[in-house]
Amino acid sequence: MQQNRSQVTERDGLFELEAGSDVLDSPRYNHDMAPTKVRERTWNKWHITALWVGMSICVPTYTLGGVLTAYFGLTVGEALLAILFANIIVLVPLTLNAFPGTKYGIPFPVLLRSSFGILGSNVPCLIRALVACGWFGIQTMFGGLAIHLFLGSVFEGWKSLGGTGEVIGFMIFWALNLWVVIRGAESIKWLETLSAPLLVAVGIGLLVWAMPNVSMTELLAIPAKRPEGASVVSYFAAGLTAMVGFWATLSLNIPDFSRYAKSQKDQILGQIFGLPLTMFLFASLGVIMTAASVKLVGVTVSDPVSLIGHIQSPVWVAVAMALIIIATLSTNTAANIVSPTNDFQNIAPKVINRTKAVLLTGLVGLLLMGHELLKKLGLIVSDVSLETVYSNWLLGYSSLLGPIAGIMVVDYFLIKKQQLDLAGLYRDDVYPAWNWAGFLAFGVPVVLTLLSLGSDAFSWFYSYGWFTGSALGGIIYYGLCVMRAQPSVVKSAV
Repeated sequence: MQQNRSQVTERDGLFELEAGSDVLDSPRYNHDMAPTKVRERTWNKWHITALWVGMSICVPTYTLGGVLTAYFGLTVGEALLAILFANIIVLVPLTLNAFPGTKYGIPFPVLLRSSFGILGSNVPCLIRALVACGWFGIQTMFGGLAIHLFLGSVFEGWKSLGGTGEVIGFMIFWALNLWVVIRGAESIKWLETLSAPLLVAVGIGLLVWAMPNVSMTELLAIPAKRPEGASVVSYFAAGLTAMVGFWATLSLNIPDFSRYAKSQKDQILGQIFGLPLTMFLFASLGVIMTAASVKLVGVTVSDPVSLIGHIQSPVWVAVAMALIIIATLSTNTAANIVSPTNDFQNIAPKVINRTKAVLLTGLVGLLLMGHELLKKLGLIVSDVSLETVYSNWLLGYSSLLGPIAGIMVVDYFLIKKQQLDLAGLYRDDVYPAWNWAGFLAFGVPVVLTLLSLGSDAFSWFYSYGWFTGSALGGIIYYGLCVMRAQPSVVKSAV
């Protein structure tokens, strides 16, 4: 017989919901969004380390050093330090926002119901989802190119397809991504655990191939592309902010993964082991490979897919492309599909289940890349490049998400004192439908950041957007909650 009232139990600091009819019949609940059972929290620190290795080793990471030297006026050494420092910094919101996911087993959209309201949570969720769908489309483009080059190395006639072959590769890779995520969290865990050692091996292999063709001393001595005598501080800070923005999105939806962690210790150690060093080493590899590409293939090539495509041996091209396909798949499924899948379900959990949400994510990602696909098919001519979308829109847009990270941390640790009403997050009678404190705290920094674009005096506010946004968002949210004297959710609820 189904119980009427939900019960919450604790086991070694992990909370579990035994859903009653009050939650099961609620329009805010479905099976996929439900808190993870303690027995289902099977990810140890090495699984989480593998998750970060799988997400970090990807084509965009490879190109980061080039982005910082070309667009932010840093030397190679300064660029690599900025990448390392940025990923150490981003560990703070990543780890803190992972805490409620591990403790309560809840995904990102459900956690947002505490700070933005039961219905209001959909606004930041959809903002986050749009960024993820954009990244999903870009990564799928890289994966599709790898499939095209793989098939071209195996079947000689495939090369003649040109852009049409790339589009076919895109659609194959697109379907493969959706299939993995539809199969569930265990499928993602298996993929990340399998791919991590393979990806490390790829990195070592590329390094061995490149090192005889590059002088590290000469590489580090290349002067920065900034005005002579200009202070390095402002350039370094701007580059640092951009690199923090690279994982700003994951610092929000990390509960989507930490809900499967065995303990807080596992999620903390897994992230420390997996993120900063992997990002630093693979970005360093990108710098070395780009510098060596002139001697290796005769031209400067800044992405690994195109570089390996220049190799004359079809066998090595096929092997390398197969590994790049695995690398891009492991990044894309975890970093860019899981979050929007949960975000879209949050709109109407009773109507949109995981399969429908995955397909919706795929459709939005496909539409966002429609312009690039039509170019490859020769149906339109345009000067707008994929690199422009990647370097300008997505990185800039990601930095505007800083206030959400600050609000989430302040809400959970300072306002709610790490105590949430687990059943209440799935009903309409505990938390407000719209928490206007959250929206004001989010809106003010975003508006100021956009206004600062037109002001030389306040341009620093935009340049350091993630830092200024997250700090100001958290401070405003705390002040509004204190003024409103909003009580923490009663501890008896847990």
